[in-house]
Amino acid sequence: MPSPDFKLYVITDRLSLKNKTLQKAVQESLEGGAKAIQLREKDLSTLELFEYGEELRALTRKYKAKLIINDRCDVALALRADGVQLTTKSFSPKRARELLGEDMLIGVSTHSLEEALIAEKEGADFITLGPVYDTPSKAKYGEAIGVAILKDVASKIGIPVFALGGITSERADEVLDAGAFGIALISSIFSSTDITDATKNFIDKTA
Repeated sequence: MPSPDFKLYVITDRLSLKNKTLQKAVQESLEGGAKAIQLREKDLSTLELFEYGEELRALTRKYKAKLIINDRCDVALALRADGVQLTTKSFSPKRARELLGEDMLIGVSTHSLEEALIAEKEGADFITLGPVYDTPSKAKYGEAIGVAILKDVASKIGIPVFALGGITSERADEVLDAGAFGIALISSIFSSTDITDATKNFIDKTA
């Protein structure tokens, strides 16, 4: 199975950007050292998503970084992306593997130990787990799970766990000490006034 070779997982949110295009924001993050970008823009049509994806595919290739597509195996295949991020409401990682082949990364977004164990059993290469802390972007998934559950999950599954949700620079050490393989970020990167510097800071934290 493929395995992530990155510790910082940057997830896009163009609606949080001010006076900047998604492409520019991603480029700045890549300039800061990001090696994995997830294209997660759920409101776009298939064509719009593909068009954004083409531009990000070119950028990630330039910076030798991975491009992962949220929940759309068809778009991931069309773009020759490096992987897909499934939700617990998607079809299984096992089915995704049949569609995508052996080389693409398959991540699953999880929110509990039960979901994490299922994702691992069905063949996920890694998971995101959260929200660890309270965060507006993840409020619909319920209350924050806390560091104790993150630690429990990380100790009980054998695939990499990326902590997600409300993680700031000050909290990075706490989630890594709890056993997280890496950190997945949205607002701490895309809402930053200096995306390149914010990315560098988290790269240093996860090194």
